[in-house]
Amino acid sequence: MKDSSGKRAAGIAIVHDPGAHRRYLILRAFRNWDLPKGRLEPGETTLAAAIRETREETGITKLSFTWGEHHLDTEAYAGGKVVTFYVAEVQALDVSLPVNPALGRAEHHEYRWVTLSQALELVVPRLQRILTWADGVIGDPRESAAAR
Repeated sequence: MKDSSGKRAAGIAIVHDPGAHRRYLILRAFRNWDLPKGRLEPGETTLAAAIRETREETGITKLSFTWGEHHLDTEAYAGGKVVTFYVAEVQALDVSLPVNPALGRAEHHEYRWVTLSQALELVVPRLQRILTWADGVIGDPRESAAAR
């Protein structure tokens, strides 16, 4: 999906160890906890934007779309902005918060790897919906272990 209105953004719900010890990456900017995301550049697809924004905001370059390219949009917020989220897995917990050249500082102040319940306590309702959906896409860890 491409968009030239500037109201479209894309991001990724990132999971580490989708089994029994599943953790999600959340990022803090000021007092707000968020997921890696950002606006689409002209001609860019939502998946390409999600991957680029994740790299720019976290330094993560090795994403596995283990569950395919399923995605879910947020409801419109902040003047009509809609974010398309994907779910991806990472093997390493390595995260950096690189300086954004346009800002002269990192976009986020902190990151955490948290359980779903911890994440749901920290993020806003539109992201609670995304994380709950992502957890459903990943599925039951007992089923994953049985398939191995």
